[in-house]
Amino acid sequence: MDMGAGGAVLGEIAAGGPSLVVVAHPDDESFGLGGVLAALAVLGADIRVLCLTAGEASTLGAVADLAEIRRGELSAAAASLGIGDVALLDFPDGGLDGVDPDALDAVVVDAVGTAATLVVFESSGVTRHPDHRAATASAVRVARERGLRVLEWGVAPAVADALNGEFGAAFAGFEGDGVLDVVVDREMQAAAIACHASQATDNPVLRRRLELSGPVDRIRSTAPAR
Repeated sequence: MDMGAGGAVLGEIAAGGPSLVVVAHPDDESFGLGGVLAALAVLGADIRVLCLTAGEASTLGAVADLAEIRRGELSAAAASLGIGDVALLDFPDGGLDGVDPDALDAVVVDAVGTAATLVVFESSGVTRHPDHRAATASAVRVARERGLRVLEWGVAPAVADALNGEFGAAFAGFEGDGVLDVVVDREMQAAAIACHASQATDNPVLRRRLELSGPVDRIRSTAPAR
């Protein structure tokens, strides 16, 4: 993979107009996309986040007011990543795949504004989580309708295989046409991750994924159809 090509893609996106990050859960923007978003922020990108659930169903840090805790964590993490605005909605955590796709698409359309790029997990949802897949599918549908660029993030097949073997996880390797590796800023990402204390404190899979990935993330940019 050409590291220079990946960096050039991020530079083009940063210079091309605002980016809207569409994710399912508070922490997806940090645990998953944090390295890429940090790299974009360093390049001067205007970044906003639309998070579709409050993450209230997480088994990590499970307490009665977890949704409010995670709302605060998301706000702090976004600030660490240089994100200008965050919208957190209340679709059911763990139930996005059961929500009417038109309802999901409507809130993404409402949030698009002047965005030129939608930033998402790759289509399998990286961990194959149904919420991740639903969030990405909605963003991709809106991007196609509006003629917007899509920037996907995923993990390399070797990283996915190692995690699946070590933890019995369900990571999907990200490869194929247009997939590039890019050097990212793990220091900014680490600061954002630390803001999500309820989810990061006892998370060996996250720690191991970052260790295996090193300073490199995997992306694919799909330009709007002409």
